[in-house]
Amino acid sequence: MGSSDFSVSILEELARHYTVAGVITQADKPAGRGKQLTPPPVKLKAQELSLPILQPEKLKTPEVLEQLVNWQPDFIVVAAYGKILRQNILDLPRYGCINVHASYLPRWRGASPIQTAILNGDNSTGVTIMVMDAGVDTGPILSREKVPIDADDDSRTLSSKLASTGSRLLISTLYAYLSGSLEPHPQEDDGVTYAAIIQKEDGLLDFSKPAVELERKVRAFIDWPGAVMDFGGQALKIRKARVIPGKGKPGERLIIDRFPCVNTVDGGLMLLEVKPAGRNWMSGADFLRGARDW
Repeated sequence: MGSSDFSVSILEELARHYTVAGVITQADKPAGRGKQLTPPPVKLKAQELSLPILQPEKLKTPEVLEQLVNWQPDFIVVAAYGKILRQNILDLPRYGCINVHASYLPRWRGASPIQTAILNGDNSTGVTIMVMDAGVDTGPILSREKVPIDADDDSRTLSSKLASTGSRLLISTLYAYLSGSLEPHPQEDDGVTYAAIIQKEDGLLDFSKPAVELERKVRAFIDWPGAVMDFGGQALKIRKARVIPGKGKPGERLIIDRFPCVNTVDGGLMLLEVKPAGRNWMSGADFLRGARDW
């Protein structure tokens, strides 16, 4: 069970070592300017591997449970699926439902562990393989491994590193777990934190905040919802920025070294790559050539 790019590496590696009975992923969703129905990345990989695919709107329908029973899974692997599993599904496989979670639990349980680790300036995160229970990422741990967060990592690059680590860790963990040589152990009570569901409005940059926080937001939200600021009544998207020294009124627009900059409460943010409304991504310097009122 999975949906995002993070899940693709997990499925691919799993299929190399085990017989995958089927894949459950989210429904195709409208995307892009034309709002055309777009399949989740895991569906495309499952089609490439010629695997059966199920895309239920809800997991609690009798048809979903019937299909799972017919597949007779020894275990179910869940990786960034995005839906809650009910107890009847958790109890179905002999070895339970195994979750590949993109954080070093118990830090950053919840829906957005990759983005939240970047937002909080963490130096490292990790991957945890656990046996799922009815809670939100509260199940007992089988294994986990730390992954460093580089200063220029965004959610896309960090997700790729975590997926690579997670796919490798999953296979070694499954071999040990299924052979009986590895037992799950409860999570620690100390250090529990939660990563909230990201909303579209979270991408709006508030220049009364410190510059370092805004630069992290740009990196964390590179794919969705995107970091945005208002420029002339329209949204200016930002996908690469740099913290610079600055002094002035928060929100004041400047030009430094031929790049657009905005003052914050404690410095400045240089906009290196931007996307004006209705246009393609471009460098900040190119943007200024057509933004004379900056």
